[in-house]
Amino acid sequence: MPAHLPPGRLTLRVVLTRGPEGNLGAFGMYDPVERRNFYGRVHGKTLRASQKGYLAEDLAGLSLAGVEREENPARLAVDLSRFGGAPLWLEIGFGGGEHLVHMAQTYPQVGLIGCEPFVNGIAMLLGKIRTAGVTNLALHPGDVRDLFDVLPEGVIQKAFLNYPDPWPKARHHRRRFVTPGYLGALARVMAPGAEFRVATDIADYVRQTLEEVPQAGFELVDQGATPWDDWFSTRYEQKALREGRPPHYLTWRRLSGQV
Repeated sequence: MPAHLPPGRLTLRVVLTRGPEGNLGAFGMYDPVERRNFYGRVHGKTLRASQKGYLAEDLAGLSLAGVEREENPARLAVDLSRFGGAPLWLEIGFGGGEHLVHMAQTYPQVGLIGCEPFVNGIAMLLGKIRTAGVTNLALHPGDVRDLFDVLPEGVIQKAFLNYPDPWPKARHHRRRFVTPGYLGALARVMAPGAEFRVATDIADYVRQTLEEVPQAGFELVDQGATPWDDWFSTRYEQKALREGRPPHYLTWRRLSGQV
């Protein structure tokens, strides 16, 4: 949250507009005429007073600076010094934050970055962080593509995509994360040999993941109905199980020197 906003007020910008002419950014990835549409929700049910307090008091200190284009139009590399050189893991769309906090507690020697545009989920995570007392994570409360722009190449050692929006209609499949635009940007920021985990309860999402992820420079390590040893079942997974949709877990490895 920008420092000049009054307490209790939150502004999220998730639709990006045209950037400065000729600016290629720190990594030569910034298309000056690119327009990014954001299709997900950013607001849900009315926030409780406590959640509004979390957003007003905690969000700014936990958010990575220099991610939004308004504050970093040159797309210079984001400052990651808060992690003190620790290995960095990324969760894309952390939902209510239970998996992210679990990982932060389980691996205190690792730095974690969580990305999520949904305000209600952000508020839930902030409450969990207070309860758990973890200090080894940071957030980007917005579009993960903005974060990809400013992360240094090969900096992420592990990434998680847990129960992403399935966009079930065929005409909306291009909005899924497992498409070339997202996956290419993810591959750039992941180190050779880094692990990419995907969990979903949607069979067609599994199909598209198996088709698209290898083309982005990843090899399949494992897949099936058995979760990882350190897995924390999320509220989305519990809902899927109640409704009779079995989870599917896929593990990928980033290949060296491939796009």
